[in-house]
Amino acid sequence: MFSCTNYFQHFCSNGFQLESKGYSLHDDLLPSLGATINHRIKLRKHIVSPYDPHYRLWEMFLMVLVLYSSWICPFEFAFLHYLPTTMFLVDNIVNSFFAIDIALTFFVAFVDPKSYLLVDEPKRIAVRYLSTWFIFDACSTFPFQTISFFFSRHGNSLGFKLLSMLRLWRLHRVGSLFARLEKDIRFNYFWTRCAKLFSVTLLAVHFSGCFYYMIADRYPDPKRTWIGAVIPNFREDNLWIRYVTAIYWSITTLTTTGYGDLHAENTGEMLFDIFYMFFNLALTAYLIGNMTNLVVHGTSRTKTFRDTFQAASEFASRNKLPRHVEEQMLSHICLRFKTEELKQQETLDGLPKAIRSSIAECLFYPIVEKVYLFQGASFNLIFQLVTEMQADYFPPKEDVILQNEALTDLYIIVSGAVVSTTLSPLHCILKSVTYLLAGIPTIYDCSFG
Repeated sequence: MFSCTNYFQHFCSNGFQLESKGYSLHDDLLPSLGATINHRIKLRKHIVSPYDPHYRLWEMFLMVLVLYSSWICPFEFAFLHYLPTTMFLVDNIVNSFFAIDIALTFFVAFVDPKSYLLVDEPKRIAVRYLSTWFIFDACSTFPFQTISFFFSRHGNSLGFKLLSMLRLWRLHRVGSLFARLEKDIRFNYFWTRCAKLFSVTLLAVHFSGCFYYMIADRYPDPKRTWIGAVIPNFREDNLWIRYVTAIYWSITTLTTTGYGDLHAENTGEMLFDIFYMFFNLALTAYLIGNMTNLVVHGTSRTKTFRDTFQAASEFASRNKLPRHVEEQMLSHICLRFKTEELKQQETLDGLPKAIRSSIAECLFYPIVEKVYLFQGASFNLIFQLVTEMQADYFPPKEDVILQNEALTDLYIIVSGAVVSTTLSPLHCILKSVTYLLAGIPTIYDCSFG
């Protein structure tokens, strides 16, 4: 059990370690082929690693400020003709933190995309930042509102309000955050994706509602606007009522509900509605596509099983296989579906051979060394055998070995029982669900008597 402090520290460093179990998951740098591996990366003085826990904590703090900026920018642009003193001070404090981040970025190392090594040369860091995102970061942090006070009394003229909208550039940090969370095994992928889709929808509703209100607020005839037709003196109403009304229109339009109580009254609003509906088509396709992918991913295993079962049933019917053969085939498919999570064969196949050998030794060695056939055998022999083993599950009444069949595997019964019966042809039938170890190359002449 992690404490809250340790958990947050691990989140900021993007590392996850379970010391009691002896494994870890983190963002260590991968060296290029032929490069010397340095287990401890030493950076130059005054250079910060992008994976430093304190720097990650700073990034998380900035993320909170980004969320504030993404909400306040369109709100100020649409609803506020002048900035209250408190809001003006808060905006400038937020801008000052991002200005500090710009200065700090000149001292943050970066990963070279060619060598995948951490670059800590101040000159290269500065050149890279100045040639990429510096202009955008500087424009989004420039104090346009403060400068506007020299030109207008309340410091919120339309031109400077448009320039202040450049702060929305900071939203690219949110995309980076969700990209990290989606790769973090401590967070459920399904709910992380749902949170991302919900955030996109919420921002779209907020932005469109603010801009639609701005169109009505700046129209010469207030009564010929979408909100003025319902609330004649809407400019005198409480700010909260106007904002809720705008969000109400935005969400009903986004969901294509369209109750009809709020609708476009002039050409400007009609044009905005047209483009907003086109945007809704794209956003809806994006949301439905992502949700469909999440749902299908969660049910794909069951669908594959049902398709396989149906195909096997049709195959047996089309080729008029005997009833007992069809039952064996379908029973095997059902049992394989039930035991797939127990075997995890695909996961094991993707591991290096040394790890697979260690797993096989832990699982199968205690069983094999007790088998009478291998008593007295050396450790090396048994170890070589267990590395080639795998677990197999057989349903009742399934044939295991047929008479005159060329034996390629040796089976060791772990659970259950088999019956040796002379039929035409000879075959072994399981009495109950049996757990066998298979995959050992046949080195002895073995038979079930």
